[in-house]
Amino acid sequence: MANIIHLHERDNVGVCKGAIPAGTALIEPELTLVDDIPAMHKVALVDIPEGQPILKYGQVIGFAAKAIKAGEHVHSHNCKMGEAEKDYGFCRLARPTDLVPESERATFRGYRRANGKVGTRNYIGILTTVNCSATVAKAIAQHFTFSGELDDYPNIDGVVAFTHETGCGMRSDGEGYETLRRTFDGYARHPNFGGILMVGLGCETMQVRRVMEESGLGDTDTFQAYTIQDVGGTRKAIERGIEVLRGMLDGVNQHTRETVPASELTLAVQCGGSDAFSGITANPALGAAGDILIRHGGTVIYSETPEIFGAEHLLTQRAKTPELAQKLLDRIEWWQDYTARNDFELDNNPSPGNKAGGLTTIMEKSLGAQAKSGSTEMVGVYLYGEEVKEKGLVFMDSPGFDPVSVTGQVASGANVVCFTTGRGSAFGFKPAPSLKLASNSELYQRMQEDIDINCGGILDGEKTMQECAEEIFRVVLATASGEQTQSEKLGYGDNEFNPWKIGAVV
Repeated sequence: MANIIHLHERDNVGVCKGAIPAGTALIEPELTLVDDIPAMHKVALVDIPEGQPILKYGQVIGFAAKAIKAGEHVHSHNCKMGEAEKDYGFCRLARPTDLVPESERATFRGYRRANGKVGTRNYIGILTTVNCSATVAKAIAQHFTFSGELDDYPNIDGVVAFTHETGCGMRSDGEGYETLRRTFDGYARHPNFGGILMVGLGCETMQVRRVMEESGLGDTDTFQAYTIQDVGGTRKAIERGIEVLRGMLDGVNQHTRETVPASELTLAVQCGGSDAFSGITANPALGAAGDILIRHGGTVIYSETPEIFGAEHLLTQRAKTPELAQKLLDRIEWWQDYTARNDFELDNNPSPGNKAGGLTTIMEKSLGAQAKSGSTEMVGVYLYGEEVKEKGLVFMDSPGFDPVSVTGQVASGANVVCFTTGRGSAFGFKPAPSLKLASNSELYQRMQEDIDINCGGILDGEKTMQECAEEIFRVVLATASGEQTQSEKLGYGDNEFNPWKIGAVV
């Protein structure tokens, strides 16, 4: 069985480490492969009658669409979705976290802001309330990127324009409006910014002054706002923005790093381009690293609601209170209604790339993805972009599309991102540094310039799960202290800002 991974004693399928041809005889269990099994794909370990559950991780990932013989390839052609019984067991496994004594907690070098929050980077951000102000915002940012003015301000990481496709043609109230406004509010207050400029057009739905009033924002030395129409057009708006930001440079540059406790870290955990190894190596290793951070007093934000579908019971069992468990299920119910209204199914996920990597159903993907949440109790459930106030593991509702999900996590307060991948996602996310974790060594070797940590060493026998978790934690602390990630070196992060659009565009 050296080439087959049997994850749980209840499982009736195993995962092939590498491609294995039909006719190969296995010794334990005594089994001859009926089909060619691609790397990372599943093989039936016993006969599975039609309609019976297919088990992986000790959980149901689907049902046999037809009778499956031991040794057959198990994938989309013979595994289908169905209703599985779940033990929601509200709070059954919730236990208070055993915290490391404060005097022994890890530290990093961060930027302490006036509001008490701590940043891991020191950017100046330009927020656009509407697509129409994107050109102006980009022009202002490009001026500082290419003029050389920032050379005299070594403590400033850069000027970044956060542009998007919405802000008008939408309702001026309701879920869509509130979600976008929360996103702007979260970015305006984010500790990875030393200064913020908000630029609008003037006639859009997301009115600048209304957003400021509803979010409790006002013009200060570190926050300024105006509209293109009020200042007299595009050229004058660009000139005004350059002038405003020049006035912020000295103040932002005065921020310097100081030693702060790891409890000031809020880590966003995310996965993209997943494969069957993601749930075996990178995701559980990241979950264990998150557990370490939480024991040191920090916070982990877990998200992607469509990608917990089928595994939500594993979170309700760890909810601190029954009310939190029900709140999570309410979000699942909202998604079921939302997808139905839009003639969509949650099982549209996994993607073609996920399926090529051995994932078959959303239940299988979700069970592997939820490993990112670690093992501590869940202490909060938040709406998209809602400010996270608890320390510990929290869940933030979001789509599974990575740029949209991370946009919400950062708006909620994440100042570092860890992103696992099995296929090789290309991703970064200013203002939060984003670490990439490979699920397998082949990917790491092929894309070393993009990947920060190789979790494939767990499968290769080069390190244990706990050793990998401790490595991730160390790298997170170093990154939070200023060490550049591979994505930062490649220039990623300017284009990933993507607020969740809910509702009709009219």
